[in-house]
Amino acid sequence: MTTRTARWLAAFTGVVSAIVVLGAAELGSLVTGNAGSPIFAVGSLVIDLAPPGAKDLMISLFGTGDKAALLTLLAVIIVAGSAGAGILELRRPPFGVVVFGVASLIALIAVLTRAGSTGSDGVPTIIGAVVGVVVLRVAIQRLGVWRSAPVDGAASSTARRRFLTITVVAGAAALVAGTGVRIKNSGATVITEARKALKLPAPAVASPPVPSGAQLDVSGISPYITPNKDFYRIDTALVVPNVDADTWTLKVTGMVENEVEITFAELLKKPLTEHILTLTCVSNDVGGDLIGNARWLGWPIRELLALAVPKAGADMVLSTSIDGFTAGTPLDVLQDEQTDALLAVGMNGTPLPVEHGYPVRMVVPGLYGYVSATKWVVELEVTQFSKAQGYWTPRGWDAMGPVKLESRIDTPKDGARLSSGTTIPIAGVAWCQHIGVKQVELRVDDGPWNLATLADSVSADTWRQWVYQWEPTTGDHTFTVRATDANGQVQTQKYAPPAPNGAEGWASIGVTVG
Repeated sequence: MTTRTARWLAAFTGVVSAIVVLGAAELGSLVTGNAGSPIFAVGSLVIDLAPPGAKDLMISLFGTGDKAALLTLLAVIIVAGSAGAGILELRRPPFGVVVFGVASLIALIAVLTRAGSTGSDGVPTIIGAVVGVVVLRVAIQRLGVWRSAPVDGAASSTARRRFLTITVVAGAAALVAGTGVRIKNSGATVITEARKALKLPAPAVASPPVPSGAQLDVSGISPYITPNKDFYRIDTALVVPNVDADTWTLKVTGMVENEVEITFAELLKKPLTEHILTLTCVSNDVGGDLIGNARWLGWPIRELLALAVPKAGADMVLSTSIDGFTAGTPLDVLQDEQTDALLAVGMNGTPLPVEHGYPVRMVVPGLYGYVSATKWVVELEVTQFSKAQGYWTPRGWDAMGPVKLESRIDTPKDGARLSSGTTIPIAGVAWCQHIGVKQVELRVDDGPWNLATLADSVSADTWRQWVYQWEPTTGDHTFTVRATDANGQVQTQKYAPPAPNGAEGWASIGVTVG
């Protein structure tokens, strides 16, 4: 056996051992649940420790696929690191084992520092590490025997068979078992079936009907109401929490006269309000798609806070998700009777999708999601901005996050090739929550601003569609859009990135006619 072949086999052994670590840990997580899964805990730790700007970079590169991209990156790192550990164990034992030990320790720390974790959550990682190290040591030893045996002798054949048996069998068993457990843990059949069986009560306060003129007849424009399956998802949860609505409770704590706790069944008995509202992520860049408009059903948060009676001096509510995410929302916004901030239980006529916060999430008009839209919410702590911070504030984002006046071109797409001879609709959406959009203008190349036609809307809290019918001319063209709010403020031209409090600037696209 050549040295190069031995190194390739050692690298293979290292990768197999890593698979064994993860597979054995997943088997252990049958008892602890997702909290005991080391790879997702490490992924969450990476998200927590990522420097300011890293989140925006991932979202700008991968959009709503940022979590899949992170897990892919982690997989690549695991394969490369474990392959290197296998080679190291072959050349300089026991340093390969040491690498596995350090990696397992990092994973254990990640598991034990997750929100709501207990000491037992670390057991699967420990089991995985022990089994993986045993496989690594034994397999490398057998590789050494195979390597030193005469090439054509019976000893070589026996050694090869013993090496392949432990690596292939252990790797395949771990892969199958780990994948099966992962599917079981992530499937959450009971939660999914319970959600499907849930019948939401009719709203005590219904949203006004959507005007017939709210949806323009333009191919390619965003629908006025975004279907649940198309609604963007940005959060810090690598694994979607599966929350049992029968055991879910929401507590109001902190600077209150009365601590309050409410169950899901009690929440459904409250007079619920329906509100059509646009949500947008602070990471939505100019012209981006991290925004959607939906019909939300829920109980006004101000009603729950009224039961708790916030104390004088309180100015912030720190909401906490079951996965540990927190958001700091101004108390006066949540108490405002005109805002309709909701503890939402329904989305577009159905119970909340699990990935959008089932059974209960916060929905607050006028604020970016990072300071308001906590999913899987389990606690509201009434406090002060001077004493507490939401998840993203210490990571470089502003404590306050009011949604900015913005507009976007949906159709045609940037870089499109268009045919001349027929009028082409240039269309998109614009938004300015609480205030509303009064006017949208489109500029072709460096020409004058042209007034677009605005669609209707239910309220100032939703986006408005717009369209401009353009008579095309041959050549390359640039379209630029800007909006004006109901107070007469014109959307600013100067570009600002999403960090630290939301993007600004005019959206532009380029097309070719010919």
